[in-house]
Amino acid sequence: MLFGLDGVEIGLIIVFFCLFGGILSGFPVAFAIGGAGVISFGIIAALDSAGILIHQAIDTSSQAYRDLLATGVKTDAVSVFRYPDLPRIGEPVFPQGWEVAMDRNISFIVNRMNERVLAGASIETLLAVLMFVLMGITLERSKIANDLLTTMARVFGPLPGGLAVSIVVVGAFLAASTGIVGATVVTMGLLALPTMLRNNYSPELATGVIAASGTLGQIIPPSIVIVLLGTLAGDLYSTAQETRAQEFGCSDALTYLGEPAVVSVGTLFQAALLPGIMLALLYALYAFGYAMLNPSKAPAVVLEGGTGEPITRGEGLTWFLGVPVAIIAGAMLLGQVNLIGSQNVNVSAFSDAGQTASLRTNVGEDCKAAMIDLHGQEAWDTAVAEQEAIDEAGGVAEATKLTEEELEAARIAKIEAAAPIGTGLTVLMVMAGLVLAVGRGVSPSADPKPLIIGAIGVLLIALVDVVAIAPTTSPGVTVLLIALPTLLVLYGCKAAAARCAKNDLIRVVFPPLVLIVAVLGSILGGITNPTPAAALGAGGAIMLAAYRKLQDQGKSGKIIIWATFAVAICILVGVNFDLRINGQEGVSAETVIAFGVAYGAYIFALFGLIYGCWVLFKGGVLTPVVRETAKVTSMVFTILIGSQLLNLVVISFGGEHYIQQFLKSFDSELKVFLIVMVVLFILGFVLDFLEIIYIVIPIVGPVIYGGSFDPKWVTIMVAVNLQTSFLTPPFGFALFYLRGVAPKEVTTGHIYRGILPFVLIQVVGLGILWTFPSIVTIVPALIPN
Repeated sequence: MLFGLDGVEIGLIIVFFCLFGGILSGFPVAFAIGGAGVISFGIIAALDSAGILIHQAIDTSSQAYRDLLATGVKTDAVSVFRYPDLPRIGEPVFPQGWEVAMDRNISFIVNRMNERVLAGASIETLLAVLMFVLMGITLERSKIANDLLTTMARVFGPLPGGLAVSIVVVGAFLAASTGIVGATVVTMGLLALPTMLRNNYSPELATGVIAASGTLGQIIPPSIVIVLLGTLAGDLYSTAQETRAQEFGCSDALTYLGEPAVVSVGTLFQAALLPGIMLALLYALYAFGYAMLNPSKAPAVVLEGGTGEPITRGEGLTWFLGVPVAIIAGAMLLGQVNLIGSQNVNVSAFSDAGQTASLRTNVGEDCKAAMIDLHGQEAWDTAVAEQEAIDEAGGVAEATKLTEEELEAARIAKIEAAAPIGTGLTVLMVMAGLVLAVGRGVSPSADPKPLIIGAIGVLLIALVDVVAIAPTTSPGVTVLLIALPTLLVLYGCKAAAARCAKNDLIRVVFPPLVLIVAVLGSILGGITNPTPAAALGAGGAIMLAAYRKLQDQGKSGKIIIWATFAVAICILVGVNFDLRINGQEGVSAETVIAFGVAYGAYIFALFGLIYGCWVLFKGGVLTPVVRETAKVTSMVFTILIGSQLLNLVVISFGGEHYIQQFLKSFDSELKVFLIVMVVLFILGFVLDFLEIIYIVIPIVGPVIYGGSFDPKWVTIMVAVNLQTSFLTPPFGFALFYLRGVAPKEVTTGHIYRGILPFVLIQVVGLGILWTFPSIVTIVPALIPN
């Protein structure tokens, strides 16, 4: 044994130093990873051929090993870490020779590239990376951060530490709309850092809050880290739980867990929402607390400028808080008493199938014991009682086709139970009411008549819905009945929107907020998966950037606005009409008209998108956006390929199995996860999040995802830990970005000292999530998928 170390341990050290040296060489990291794999394999192969690397494996032919297996210990549980006294036998790290290992690596890398990069099941999800990067870079080039920083500084500046708090708010906002760490840190460093220093802010606080807030895009959805982690976590969790179930004698993971062993990127976005908001709040609280304790280093600042009519506190509370809360609470209250609800009268042609037992009970004794240990005796007894009741009833009731009389009876029952006011119209009325209330609040002295007319239109829509619209009324007739009240609402909303446009805060925040709601709402609400939502975000970002460019050029942006309305019309028509007309018999005239309207709106929306691209191209924005998107995306996928090669090298000489055996030697699952988190935290000092995701996670994933922890909690804990890698000196990327744009008077020491409290806040945040895992799991539990 060289230096008293096992051959596999030396191999792992060689891989680490080759990887670390490749990254420090200044060579592009995407290629340095693959190169590190090739070089480390060559070194290990040479040392193995020279007989220097010897792996001390357990002698499986020994009597002690056979006696141990005779006691019931499974072969997978036997390792040199758990049973160090077992007889050993020295063997090469490449038992069949390095030539065979190299042949396997070459064939496996081709297969993995095909499965994970070119045509695998995860490629559709990985396309979301491309779309989110395009969305983020486009919004960054549209100078949205400039407006947000200026506006938020005016809002929060008068508070102690207000400029620092405004940085956190803008960082969270940009995280939800762009998610690009480098662009966010650089933009805020260029715009906010000089302002903070001019107003006597501590350089440490200023640099720390900018660097930390810029990294919120790594945890607040839509996050590229979560997309990349999610594609790995889904496969790792499914495979690990299948293996775990079979080790306990169960047929599959569904039997053992009582639910499918799946975790999706959309679910992880839901799980990451509250932790991201929590971290932003912790940053803001630290900035505010620092200002209270050190008022001279974070003074209150009143910035001049801004537009909008001055309003009293009473007017603000009434129109910005009281009326909106009353509208939303009123709608929810009416929904509770069934005055507002679904008016869908469609019924299934088949009866409901009977419910199965909550757990499968026809399992072997080993599986039964494992399931009781996992779910508890009470859950098992309940499942047994449910299965006995099902058996006594003759088995699970099958779904049967209903007769015409049964169908009509079910339809009549549904019509009678329908609410007087439909949910769809209620949503539109609530949105219109909120617009009218905000429009009144931003300009209380303006003529209220247009807003009153709009409010009358909202009430008329509700009245028409109650009096004239029945659950059986066709969508076309519904549109005709509410046409006149809708025109009144649009008249009032137009006047309200014009007033809101004169208010800086609303004018700056509203457009990206709509984009955030559209993208995140479609994912978190389970309407679609991340890839179509990312495409929607990319298209919306292009149109938003084009509108901003036209405004800067003094040109009209009406085409972009009308194209946005065309998208809304497409959605509304598609939700309310059945647009499937091809191959259908007896298509009604209103369906044909609706199809024509939706198709026309789609064509105009497409024209608006193309026009937006043309505006950005002529303005010199689109070309660098596409170039930067191609660079970032190519880097991500090249790192994915290089890391697969490095991972195969580690597998070939037994490094992955060795690490997993070490982790499995601990009896406490909690201790294993804590070790992994500490290792990831330390690696974050020297490795980027991409290297950690694609090199380290596949090695430790089968262990951390193979236990009883919720996979959503495990993934978000890892994501928050990886976010810290952007902040930890000396190689935190956010620190490099900020150092590149910071003024000369700001030293590297200022940046390092400023970031340390925020690294500690990250650790505190991890501790909170560790202690209260429901922060991660509550949103996915509340939102159906």
